[in-house]
Amino acid sequence: MRKQASRLLFGTVAVAFMAILISANSNDNIITTENGMTVVNTTELTRDIKGFKGITPVKIFIKKNKVVKVEALPNRETLKFFEKVKPLLKHWDGKTIKKALNSEPDAITGATYSSDAIMKNVQVGLEYYNDHK
Repeated sequence: MRKQASRLLFGTVAVAFMAILISANSNDNIITTENGMTVVNTTELTRDIKGFKGITPVKIFIKKNKVVKVEALPNRETLKFFEKVKPLLKHWDGKTIKKALNSEPDAITGATYSSDAIMKNVQVGLEYYNDHK
């Protein structure tokens, strides 16, 4: 009887633990808060969006429904070409989320793959923010 009760308790604990794991949102770190701003990290959202040499995730800082800044996260893009893309990150600064979503900056000549990937990352990040704010 004691052995059966022990197995039942173990089974109940195992089921409860699995329920907790399943209910935990794997996207908990996509939207966070830093220095009073909402921050969207696209690392998990945009694994399929590639620049020239791989993923190009960004952090989008938002305050009062406006983009404060977009920051590039570590990536494997060629530094020489990615330096050309950095001015593109300022394109969304100060825009409302709606205007930022509707703006279409031009790709940077000579770094088209990287700039396209940055633009797609920002688009996906802002759409995610809109859906989860």
